[in-house]
Amino acid sequence: MFGYINPDAPYLFKKDETLYKALYCGLCKSIGAGCGQTARSALTYDMAFTSALVHNIRGEDVKIEKKRCAIHWIKRRPIAAVDDTAVALGCVNTVLVYYKLCDDKADGDKKGVLRHLYKKGFKRALKKYPRYNEIISRETARQAELEKAGCSIIDEAADPTAVMMRDISCEVLGEYSTPYTQKLFYALGKWVYLADALDDYDKDVKKGRYNAFYNSCLISGKAQAIQSCGEEWKFIFNSLFADMRECLANIRFYFNHDLTDNIVLRGIPLKTRKLFYGNKGECNEQEKS
Repeated sequence: MFGYINPDAPYLFKKDETLYKALYCGLCKSIGAGCGQTARSALTYDMAFTSALVHNIRGEDVKIEKKRCAIHWIKRRPIAAVDDTAVALGCVNTVLVYYKLCDDKADGDKKGVLRHLYKKGFKRALKKYPRYNEIISRETARQAELEKAGCSIIDEAADPTAVMMRDISCEVLGEYSTPYTQKLFYALGKWVYLADALDDYDKDVKKGRYNAFYNSCLISGKAQAIQSCGEEWKFIFNSLFADMRECLANIRFYFNHDLTDNIVLRGIPLKTRKLFYGNKGECNEQEKS
């Protein structure tokens, strides 16, 4: 997950904003503990959301303390304490970033050269949690095969990322994994893949790279493609939203889940509207509210 999962900030309680930022800072420290200092630079709020979700489902309370960090050292700030779950998620983040940069390199993207910065952290994560690497490498290879074949079925193209997130959730949650947690993480993984594809539509077409949405319609411009195929694409996203709502209603949470509810039920649909319509999607949501 790479920067697409965000809350609907105007509807986020102050307590949850504090928790969200504390989890982010705690994960940063956890990545340092598990994978080294360089790997910390690749952290996004996506994994902070995952941390909130996993800790709550596992019934593990997050201890927050006011501490300083290397970047914001003048003033102490709330930071979630390093624990085994946070270190595990930090390792997942590092492995995901490393494979993403390897994929960028294969696609001819200049960002791919940065993969060397995370190689040491990747090796440390591999040593600690080899199972994560097995899952990610397996599904990354399957993704590459589908893209090389020019897969034109959107659901099929998104399946490897969805399966990857589902299987990783099973490992991280352990005995707390249920059919509903698996279905939720599957839907989240699928949404992230499709959000990325929709966001990169014009860039991928221009550079001649694979894009699931383009390959399904073969229309060069994103705006024109949405006019032609938008209703079909919206149906795919709306089906994912329905799955997410169903799963949240059937998962046992041990603590307050206002933060993750905000992100899943409001933030993810809002981000999707922005990807379809730009900032107009946000304006439309505010008008409805």
